[in-house]
Parts: sequence; C-alpha cells; structure tokens
Amino acid sequence: MAIENIKVPDLGDASEVEVIELLVAVGDRVEENDSLLVLESDKAAMEIPAPMSGVVKSIAVNLGDQVSSGSEMMALEIDGDGDSDTSDKDSAAEPEAKEPEPEAKSEPEPEPESESKPKKKSGGAEVTTVTVPDLGTDDEVEVIEIHVKAGDSVSVDDSLITLESDKAAMEVPATADGTVEEMLIKVGDKIKTGADILKMKVEAADTSAAEPDSEPAAKSDSGSDSESDSESKSSDKPAEPAPQKSTPPAPSAEASKPGSGGKVYAGPAVRKLARELGVDLTQVNGTGAKSRVVKEDIHEFVKSRLSGAAAPAGGAVSAVPDIDFSQFGEIEQVDRSKLERITATNMQRNWNAVPHVAQFNEADVTDLEDFRGELKAEAEKRGTKLTFMPFLLKACVRALQEFPQFNASLHSSGQYVIRKKYFHIGVAVATPAGLVVPVIRDADKKSIWQISEELLELTKKAKERKLKPDEMQGACFTISSLGPIGGTGFIPIVNAPEIAILGVAKTAIKPVYIDGEFKPRKMLPITLSYDHKAVNGVDGGMFADYLVRLLGDIRHLVM
Repeated sequence: MAIENIKVPDLGDASEVEVIELLVAVGDRVEENDSLLVLESDKAAMEIPAPMSGVVKSIAVNLGDQVSSGSEMMALEIDGDGDSDTSDKDSAAEPEAKEPEPEAKSEPEPEPESESKPKKKSGGAEVTTVTVPDLGTDDEVEVIEIHVKAGDSVSVDDSLITLESDKAAMEVPATADGTVEEMLIKVGDKIKTGADILKMKVEAADTSAAEPDSEPAAKSDSGSDSESDSESKSSDKPAEPAPQKSTPPAPSAEASKPGSGGKVYAGPAVRKLARELGVDLTQVNGTGAKSRVVKEDIHEFVKSRLSGAAAPAGGAVSAVPDIDFSQFGEIEQVDRSKLERITATNMQRNWNAVPHVAQFNEADVTDLEDFRGELKAEAEKRGTKLTFMPFLLKACVRALQEFPQFNASLHSSGQYVIRKKYFHIGVAVATPAGLVVPVIRDADKKSIWQISEELLELTKKAKERKLKPDEMQGACFTISSLGPIGGTGFIPIVNAPEIAILGVAKTAIKPVYIDGEFKPRKMLPITLSYDHKAVNGVDGGMFADYLVRLLGDIRHLVM
C-alpha cells in the first residue's frame, strides 16, 4: 500500500491559520471527503476533507499549530491494490463477505489501536495513564481548565483538559472510552509533553456493544469483531456514531444547546475568547458545523447581552411587550422611515456601549452675537447668511486642538486609542425623514465664511435628501443644536466611535453679576457628553471650560 502525504489546501488570502480541532487519530480509517481537521483564521473556520480513502498513519500537526497553504498535515496509507489482496487473504474466514473494503482495515488497525485503545486487546477492564501528547516544544504550558473529574465517563475525543502556552490554547482529548479513576493534575499546574494527566479505566466491551445489528456469526472471533465494528463506524457519516455510544461525544448538537450544562463543542481559540470576555459557553448557540461554537457566536452573544436583548429589525430597541392599544380607543399604525429605524438602532447601541458623562455649562456669547450682527451687511454682499454655528464649530476645532484626547476613538480592545490629526466636525440636521449628520471636513483649514457657505449647502442637501455617503462620514466630533426650538439644555448621545458630542440649547438673556452690578447677558447653555471609558471627568471639565472661554471672547480663536 502506498503512503500519501496530505497537505493544507490553498487558503486564499489567509497566510497562516490555526489548527483548532483534530477529527481523526492515528489508525483511523477515513473515506474520501471525511473531515480530517478544522482550521480557523481571523474570519472563518473550515474543515479539511480527506482527498481519498485510507488509514491515518501519522499526524504532523498539533492543536494550536499555525499552518499555511502546502503545510503537511498527515500521512494516509492508501488502499490501492491492497484491498483485493487483503480480501483474498481473509476469504477463508468469511467466504461470502459482503463488503471487501472494510476488511482491508484488518491489517493496519491493530498496530496503533493496540497502544492507544487497550480495550481491544483485552477482554476485561484495564487502567491506563493518559499523558500530555506531543506539544511540539519542550517548554512548559499551563493547565487552565479541567473538564472531567474522578468518576466521570468519557468517550473518544471528549475534552479532558485545556492547556495554554504564550501563543495558543489547546484541548487534550480522550483517546479511548472509559471512566476517570484519578486526576493527577490541577488547574494552574505547569506541565510538559509526556506528563501524566489522569488514570482512566478502559472498558473492553464498549466497542462490540456499539454494533447491535452485527451478524451473530461474526462475534465468534472477538478480535475480528472489534476491528469490523470500528471499520463500519468510520465508513458511516461523521454525525452518525454519536447515537451508538452511551455517552454523547462533544460534537453532538445536544451538548451545545444553551443552558444544557453539557459539554460544549468549541475550539481552543473560541474557548480562550470566551474566557477573556467572561462568557459561559453553555449559554451560547453554536452555528458552526455540528453545532460548533465559533467566534462570531461569542461576539453575537456579547452584543445581545450588552443590549439586554437582541434588537429585532426595524429599530425595536427594548424588550417592552407589545400591547393591544385598540382596547382603549381608536388607534393608527404608522410605519417608521428607514432613516428613523436606523437612527433608533444606532442610538440604542451607542447608549448601551458608551458610559456617558454630561458636563453642563453656560457661555456668555453677548460680544460674539454683537460681532456677528456687525457682519450682517458683509454677509449680504457675499450672498450668504452668517449664523452662530460657524463660530461654534470653529471654537470646537480649537478646543479639540488644545485637548487632543477628545479628537480620538477608542479601539474595541480597549488597549489603545486612535488619535486623529484631522478635524472633521459633524453637525446634526433635522429633516422631514429624520436626523442626519453632514460633516464639515478639515474645518481647521477653513475660514468662518467658508464654513458658513459649506454648512448652508450641506443643510439644504440634507433636507432635500441629496447628501452623498461620503458627506456624512469621518466626523471626529459632533454638534447637535436645539437653539431655534428652545429649552434650557439636553443630554445628547455620543455618536460612537466618536468620543464626545456637544449639545447646544437656546440662547437666553440672564442677569450676570459683573463689576459689582447685575448686567443683562446673552447666555448659551451647552452640554458636553463624552465616553467615560476614554476620557476622565477632569478632562471633560477642562474642555467645556476652555470652550466657554473661547465663545466668551472670540479673539482667542486667532491666538
């Protein structure tokens, strides 16, 4: 029989991927298209099928290894012409054999199986010591999880423990069915290749009992019966062996049901991510092959818990039950616009994900408003209208330059922030269809007149629903003004991934104590909302105070 080296197929754009599962062991017989192992990249997990039938002679990779296209995975002993030879050899024992292919395994199987599964060479129970498989390194690794305890029954491929090195985590699976007699390690231990993990009693009768439909005559030879049963199971579909065992293996769909409390079918990389995020894997729905939990399932689970419940499409943002309001009187059901639904979903996400802090203040804009009045004639000559917003926008740019921690975005890992060297300011505009936020780009490089003209143009396009996508993207900071509407103040929601937003209410004339007397001054209420994960309260107070000083004396804008 020929030996064929099986290599990792073309992975496309992925340079290196991680081996997260080994689905076969040395000595196993595989058919063409049977899954051999599972690889996982940053974007997806994939099962690698066998390109041909044969018997696994050796495995060149371990759990946690990083492999690339063309890397050697394992060696298969290909059937070739050996099938007919083996069939002739065994014809004396079984002249009318219905399936010559399974009997081809009678030669290669005893060698590896006799060592890893002692139950097949002994009629009674045998206590064996399970050791750490080859880790590919002599370095010590840490025991971070123990999945079994003394007295537990385990099946082949059930996870026993999880080990973690500096680069990856890997699970050590059971190589035989049996019962755990004694644990020889504990969580936190440092162990190496070959170290003892546990003692397990292996039951010899388990394999023969797993084939209830076998021919009675075939049971006369226990060695042939054991090999034949193992062969027939490997030739079935991968999902079918589970019902034949008294204890379901890890990949079963039942084991991965949320809240079942059973074993979870998930790779080491997924388990590590779950530990880092504090996720109980038994509560997660597995959407991968054979109900395996993948990284996307963890992310979706965390998102749903952050929002309190998975928000359904259409912007339903809470779990408040629907009520039949028609029982109280006449009603009308009005569909929300797509923009309103998107806004609702984004606001709910931002409110849940961002710990908001609101800084309240008032700016004396009396002098600024007098100066703006003096420019009214010049604005008419330019054919434009000079509102208060361009001055406010310019002041915000200057404050962002003074406090660069606000001109940033927090990375999702929480390990660092991205400081921005540009100054794009979003301005919220109310339209008949909903709220939109056009962006003034490079506001630090534009004059008050340029900002005024651009703002009028973008506002007009927004109300006519003619804004392009790139005219609403890339903002570093947002201003939301309710000036014309009124009110003494409000708390705007931060538009993540921005760190802060400024809410502006209506200017009011108030008495202010100056030089020993009260004087009427035009006071502008402002509210600075910011992400407390990224900015502390002292910085928030200093930013708001600096902005108030700029608006109180616009000469500081040119300093």
